[in-house]
Amino acid sequence: MSSTIRCDIVSAEEAIFHGTVTMVIASGEMGELGIAPRHAPLITRLKPGQVRVHLEDGSEQFFYVSGGILEVQPQVVTVLADTAIRAKDLDEAASRRAKEEAERALANKGDAVDLAEAQRRLIEAVAQLQALERLRKNVKH
Repeated sequence: MSSTIRCDIVSAEEAIFHGTVTMVIASGEMGELGIAPRHAPLITRLKPGQVRVHLEDGSEQFFYVSGGILEVQPQVVTVLADTAIRAKDLDEAASRRAKEEAERALANKGDAVDLAEAQRRLIEAVAQLQALERLRKNVKH
């Protein structure tokens, strides 16, 4: 029995990660998911947030996804996202600006379409900032 599984993280623009891992942790719509080798087949939607992969050497890599789909098959875990970025490549200043702009838009109480878009942008900006914070905490340990 294998103690690893292949993982592919793909965005609309490019393949972000391809490798053999011991665990994949992602933010599903119903909560955090931990996918280990021999996990039951599964398809679920992801909400904006962090995806962590545990590598064979014991290290971890962190990614931000804007949402998407997680698919588990017997030999591979696939994350399909509109946007996927390595956490170390996130721009904290841009994420903070996006969060502030979305909060201002929500405070102005525009029409329903503008509010929904502002809420989506706020959720994504907060998820990016949380991914950066988790990356910082894990680098310190």
